Amino acid sequence: MLERILRAAVPAVASAAVATIAVDGRTVAACAVGEAVRYADASERVAADRPPVTLGSVFDIASNTKPFTALVLLSLVAEGRVDLDEPVATWLPRHYGERPEITLRHLLTHTSGLPASRRVEREPAELRWELVLSTPAERPPGTHLYSDVGLITAGRVAEIAGGAPLDLLVRERITGPLGLAGTLYRPGPSLLPRTVATEYKADRGSGCVRGEVHDETAHALGGVTGHAGLFSTAGDLLRFGEALRTGGAGAVRPDLAAEMVRDQGVAGAVYRQGLAVRIGDPAIVGPLTEAFGHSGFTGTSLVVDPGRRLTVVLLTNNVHPVRGRPGIRELRTAVADAALRLA
Repeated sequence: MLERILRAAVPAVASAAVATIAVDGRTVAACAVGEAVRYADASERVAADRPPVTLGSVFDIASNTKPFTALVLLSLVAEGRVDLDEPVATWLPRHYGERPEITLRHLLTHTSGLPASRRVEREPAELRWELVLSTPAERPPGTHLYSDVGLITAGRVAEIAGGAPLDLLVRERITGPLGLAGTLYRPGPSLLPRTVATEYKADRGSGCVRGEVHDETAHALGGVTGHAGLFSTAGDLLRFGEALRTGGAGAVRPDLAAEMVRDQGVAGAVYRQGLAVRIGDPAIVGPLTEAFGHSGFTGTSLVVDPGRRLTVVLLTNNVHPVRGRPGIRELRTAVADAALRLA
């Protein structure tokens, strides 16, 4: 069933699609369909070299980076280095000293009022972080507005409180303890043969982006941010989802893992909001209406249904070679429906 679903979507929705479904921690279905690189440019000219995608292929997981950032911060909460309800000004006094009402919880629940994005790739490199961190709010705190700026800021707070760069914090606190060897920022040349291509960007070289972050702001800020930048495999993302489903084992205390996936009571969203995860988001969970998870702009998603003991990973390159290709929501729903049938 899973293979049929993916084959119906490739290459119309994406040139590559990998899905994995686990019930109670046991993989019950896994499939890889398509090509890691299919197109040479935005005209959809077919590339000369089209390596097949595999279960071990490495994808740019885009906003699925956000739950990793949240888990890093929760590990710092456990050590008393941060408090979710402290003002962001505690760590960023120069940027948030005049807005002490904004807390770390606001950042993680997208209720800071900060705008969705702040594009800085055309600005001088030495000014980019300053411009992002000083981004003014668009709405009052408490207003739900999905914000990459908020998670970028949360990642910077983690670096200050944790005393290390975010990529090192993710490795030491999350991917290392959980054994996620294929999950990392800025994958090196050795992983390039396994890495799946994304969008064609004329300003990035002669072909489609491959092996560097797709997100423009993350790329402009050096490739390591709280909102995007991680690359991962289906197996690793499944293990990460299982860690959240089973109480954060190996990464954070059970009570903190539970806080991350708890409905935070945010009004105004079409789904229930956890800490950098969505609960019951119809765009990704399909019939698994009590599931939590996240999606990524590149065409990725992680869905965890604790009640059914289900974890579902779908990795695609829906933006290859151009963004806006239709069908990704329908594909996510079809994979979630297949998971429900296997539960």
